[in-house]
Amino acid sequence: MELTEAILAILVIVALEAVLSVDNAMVLAVMVRPLPEHLRQRALLYGLIGAYVLRGLALLFATLIIQIWWIQLLGGLYLIYLAFNHFRKLPSHQDPHHTAAAIQAAAASFWRIVVIINVVDLAFAVDSVLVVIAFSENFWVIFTGVAVGILLIRLAAGWMVRVMERYPRLEQVAYAVVGWAGLKLTLEGWDHGTEAWLHRPELALHLPQELFLGVTLAILVLGSLWALRHQSGTE
Repeated sequence: MELTEAILAILVIVALEAVLSVDNAMVLAVMVRPLPEHLRQRALLYGLIGAYVLRGLALLFATLIIQIWWIQLLGGLYLIYLAFNHFRKLPSHQDPHHTAAAIQAAAASFWRIVVIINVVDLAFAVDSVLVVIAFSENFWVIFTGVAVGILLIRLAAGWMVRVMERYPRLEQVAYAVVGWAGLKLTLEGWDHGTEAWLHRPELALHLPQELFLGVTLAILVLGSLWALRHQSGTE
């Protein structure tokens, strides 16, 4: 593969990772936000290392990893649970992330959060791998593009946490995206399960990528317009 062709493929893969992983960045942001500030970057760093290892393995064993459909199913159900649990507690006006007890509890469960970050990232990796391998068969080109994309996602997640601190209502927007992403992963896991396990592809419930991205964009735009009207301390 020529250098120019390789660079172009890497740029395409990075762009795909960025577009397909907006929901992933939101998920990371809401997962690390309960942690004390000094632990957030550490959790994202460990998640970054884990993501590189898991994505590398997923790319090496792409034909096998896409058969582990239950990873997507469980990951999706967990994200739906996170969103449901968050909105169920909304009537309370006190921000649970800023109480001393909540911060202390989150710090104590630091490694559990790191593990969950990596498990959820693996669930997202299944979908990502299927897309990027269609653009190149060269492992180092694919992995370079994915690695840059993952780094951008981690940086975006850290930035999102800081923005949520300033505009608390954005957290509701983030959880809406998390729930929507959970539905997407659950349906994709179910689709793979109906084919690989049940051998009944007619039972699949497909969610078109265009519809998913369109609804995600609508949630982000409309939700942000609503959330940015109220800065922290103004309500």
